[in-house]
Amino acid sequence: MKVEQRQWNVKAGWDQPLPGALGSSAQLVLVFGSKDALKHEEAMKAAREAYPGAQFFGCSTAGEILGTSVLDDTLVLTAIQFKTTRIQGAQVKIAHARESHVAGQRLSLALSREGLVHVMVLSDGTCVNGSDLVEGLTQNLPEHVTVTGGLSADGDRFQETLVLWDGKPEPNTIAAIGFYGEDLRVGYGSLGGWDPFGPERMITRSQDNVLYELDGRPALDLYREYLGEHAKGLPAAGLLFPLSLRTDAGGEAVVRTILGIDSATGSMTFAGDVPQGTYARLMKANFERLIDGAAGAAKTCHSALSGLEPDFAVLISCVGRKLVLKQRIEEEVEGVREFLGARPKLTGFYSYGEISPFVQSAKCELHNQTMTITAFAEV
Repeated sequence: MKVEQRQWNVKAGWDQPLPGALGSSAQLVLVFGSKDALKHEEAMKAAREAYPGAQFFGCSTAGEILGTSVLDDTLVLTAIQFKTTRIQGAQVKIAHARESHVAGQRLSLALSREGLVHVMVLSDGTCVNGSDLVEGLTQNLPEHVTVTGGLSADGDRFQETLVLWDGKPEPNTIAAIGFYGEDLRVGYGSLGGWDPFGPERMITRSQDNVLYELDGRPALDLYREYLGEHAKGLPAAGLLFPLSLRTDAGGEAVVRTILGIDSATGSMTFAGDVPQGTYARLMKANFERLIDGAAGAAKTCHSALSGLEPDFAVLISCVGRKLVLKQRIEEEVEGVREFLGARPKLTGFYSYGEISPFVQSAKCELHNQTMTITAFAEV
């Protein structure tokens, strides 16, 4: 496998000439960038002309990852030439979150099954129920096929997100790419690092990803009480105080991030399901645990490759982590590099949600506020 990377911004253009050594031999080009950068026709045209044989896959972000750097308002391009691995992509449109499950089913059915090893999915980040999307997608895939990916972002604005699969970057789009071949090895891991605070409360009224009541009280009112002066910044301020959910005393908790609020109904819309009858608790940042969580995800990912050195890795971390860590944000990417080593090219983005099993052989789920890593190697 051969991998090369380039970076673009509107002031400086491309940091190195296009193409590099790969050119027409590249089969896949990953592109992550700000919404405005992805819409820059001249930059995208140059990239396509440089890699005419490649399929393009990417999305808008709340920050781009290139090596151990975290960037804003750029395009980060990663071109890949596989040795034997084959790829196939598909995309569907979505108009409303209630269509998420069906969209996932349609996407998985569009991918051939023979030789399929892994699926990476990138979704619109504002009009999707990530939990339903994952359920629909995984229902129709063979049991051995793993799924990772994330929800595209729009900084901390939550207005419009874009997904790219071969055509122009578009809103209301979900795309997936299937990786095929017996020589491909994929490792993955996902960890958070947030601390709970306040009492645990039961979700007494909800519908899909909309939360109406906690312990019989309007959820938004209760949330505002806890946030105090931070409540004025909702929904963006909610990224700093996600919600942890568990279904029973021994269950693994998942974290949910707010996408929007409705003051008229006192409700909050989350990136994934908030099922009625589950227990919810607010979370707050712990700087060291956030950084340790990223390193832990890298350790899990690396161990899954059984000693193989990955050629490249896709890092998808939550926008909430970026807002909390601020100038320390590159520390979490440096922690990933420490475990994956110097060989793999690192790319990725800051998202509105991450899709992955927590560990190998676990159920694939939507997460928020985690660092999710997918590493690829060919034997």
